[in-house]
Amino acid sequence: MGGRKTDRSQHTPQIGKAGRRADGRTAGELGRLAMTVLQPGFDGTAPPGWLRRALAEGLGGVVLFARNIADPAQTAELSAALRADNPEAIVAVDEEGGTVTRLEAGTGSSWPGNLALGVAGDVRLTERVARQIGRLVGAAGITLDYAPVVDVNADRLNPVIGIRSFGADPGEVSRHAVAWINGLQGAGVAACAKHFPGHGATRSDSHLELPTVDAPREVLDLRDLPPFRAAIEAGVQAIMCGHLLVPALDEVPATLSRAVLTGLLREELGFEGMLVTDAIEMRAVAALHEPGEIAVRALAAGVDAICVGRSSPDGESVYELRDAIAGAVREGRLAEERLAQAAGRVRRLARWHAAQADARAAAAADADEGLGDAAAEAALRMTGAAARPVVRTAPLVVQVSARLTEAVGPTVGSRRAGLAAAIAEILPGTLRAEIGEGDGLPDLAAGRPVVLAVHDAVRHAWMRRLIAEAVRARPDTVVVETGVPGPPAGAVYLATHGDSAASMRAAARRLTGGAPAS
Repeated sequence: MGGRKTDRSQHTPQIGKAGRRADGRTAGELGRLAMTVLQPGFDGTAPPGWLRRALAEGLGGVVLFARNIADPAQTAELSAALRADNPEAIVAVDEEGGTVTRLEAGTGSSWPGNLALGVAGDVRLTERVARQIGRLVGAAGITLDYAPVVDVNADRLNPVIGIRSFGADPGEVSRHAVAWINGLQGAGVAACAKHFPGHGATRSDSHLELPTVDAPREVLDLRDLPPFRAAIEAGVQAIMCGHLLVPALDEVPATLSRAVLTGLLREELGFEGMLVTDAIEMRAVAALHEPGEIAVRALAAGVDAICVGRSSPDGESVYELRDAIAGAVREGRLAEERLAQAAGRVRRLARWHAAQADARAAAAADADEGLGDAAAEAALRMTGAAARPVVRTAPLVVQVSARLTEAVGPTVGSRRAGLAAAIAEILPGTLRAEIGEGDGLPDLAAGRPVVLAVHDAVRHAWMRRLIAEAVRARPDTVVVETGVPGPPAGAVYLATHGDSAASMRAAARRLTGGAPAS
């Protein structure tokens, strides 16, 4: 998919004298089918010329990232501009709430993520939060939200799922998954359960390498598959497959496996909606094949839509994918009927969205003020506090930062400030220091309370060493864990179960006992 410019005239399918393939579909029609199953990303806050041409030629959808989004009004205008060239185009986005947000990437999400909702334990609350996310996404003109994550986080050391999961119990994950889907789709936006057949029991990140889920089929049935069964029964419109190797199911990655995607998901679990890949430039599969080959094999396995996070500046990569798919049909490597079926499912999802206009209008009038902060508050768990407030004067907040998964996306300074900024709203004069692996602690001399903000310390030995060092130097250190919690440490240990802006505000209020200064 690189930067090589493509002369499209050299990629015209071979056809007969009448300009029509033997099966009755012209070369142009075949190319349009191939375009329908693609969902690429692009650069900029307005559709570039190549994208508008591609949409007019049948491109089935696009995926938006933080780089495409400036504010709600601009996002709505962008969605409308995309549909001006193809009214059936699917506009997709990763808006999970919590740590993975595109519409609120600069500030952090207004909504707690899945683990916080799971800890709060109220499925009605989960449904209400998802409805408000649907309200936000629907107002932006977005068709499909690549959410919720329904993976069961069976391994606390999982580097990519973690707080994006509702938890480690399959039954609870299933309950909250159904509530989230009902909330989002009730607001008129299509939901997408991910990452089939389950990314929770891995210790590697599919953005970087191919993870293996090394468990027998019996364990998969009891642990990983129940939330997907529940999502399907709830009528989820889409499912995203994960780039995962599951030896109990097949010897090739799930994205490329007919046994997993057709045999298990379609035939055994009965899913009839749209199946989309995770981004095909992720190294888990990109290390195995060229992009066009990944697309062809995924479609042959049962996928309906190909997600591509990055496209070349002039769109050549998108046309190369189209040509690879059409070429595979001509060569007999991909059945034309399979491609037509995939394109049909993409269009059916677009029609479902069009029919939900009344639901989106009702959601737009249904603002649930204060819900995000209340939900984040319900997920807080604090140990060791003998008295409240814990922090009475402006503290030093030490942010201990590790590299986040690529799923989170770029993190701007205002979002990284997180807890310190939230405390400073209540206690002006709060200081902030940020350290990473290999750094030493700043001066923790008496005079200010010390708050140590960590994320997933359970996964990082160096982070746990810094916590221990801080507690030795200052036994009154307050530790705030914004990721998957581990053993409590410090004089006070506060687990937020998420790092959204809502969770940081809730933590600041819990520690200080106050509301933001007016």
